[in-house]
Amino acid sequence: MTDREPREGADHRFSEGQGFDDPYEGFDLDPPELDVDPTEVDPVDDRVLVDLLDDANIAADRVDADALIDVGLSYMGINRFEEAVDAFERAARFADDETDEQEARVNQGVAHAELEEWDAAASAHREALYIDEDGPFAAEAQTNLAYALWEYGKTEEAYQHAEDAVRKDKRLPHGWYNLGFMENEQGRHEQALDALDNAIRLGFKQADVYEEKARALDELGREEEATDVVEHAEEIRERQEERLVDQERQRE
Repeated sequence: MTDREPREGADHRFSEGQGFDDPYEGFDLDPPELDVDPTEVDPVDDRVLVDLLDDANIAADRVDADALIDVGLSYMGINRFEEAVDAFERAARFADDETDEQEARVNQGVAHAELEEWDAAASAHREALYIDEDGPFAAEAQTNLAYALWEYGKTEEAYQHAEDAVRKDKRLPHGWYNLGFMENEQGRHEQALDALDNAIRLGFKQADVYEEKARALDELGREEEATDVVEHAEEIRERQEERLVDQERQRE
């Protein structure tokens, strides 16, 4: 997902969690007159959104696509991915500059991926690259496209886009992680290790990246190092679980 300036109350992480508990109830997420602060609107309140998003009464040139992206990100933060897809689609449609349009398409692709709609995710990221293949969100589009294609079974094409992502932005940590994973899957463990170490150096320090690094080390015959890395990954997971427990207690 694209990075945006943090706002008060927007400290959730978008890379965690799959699906949602309540059945999705559709509604029209048409473009709002977004002089409304999304942080002050409950993004799951369909009635509020319908009031905001009546495109029959609001001209396209009065739509704030950037704020509508924030609405989509709010949905992502509470795992309401179908609604997020709708919000990002509208944001892209009504964006008045290529940067907002590209960001909306990248986020739309991420939301589709959370729903395991790999073909739709790939299409959204391709659209983002079509808008501007050298734009500010092009590297994110490339690495997310690689992930979607990999999950869709198009492994060779996925690998090419994973390489393109880190060529475009050598400081993209999850791009290096994706590349490292694919190198591991294809038996190129030295290359995987280099890519995963780059991801870690750039701040991508989730348990997943250490588990992939341990796999590469183990395949290279460096079992003792692999064991140490696995233990570190387990510690990270334990801390994550403790944080989740604490958050649940705070809600009670």
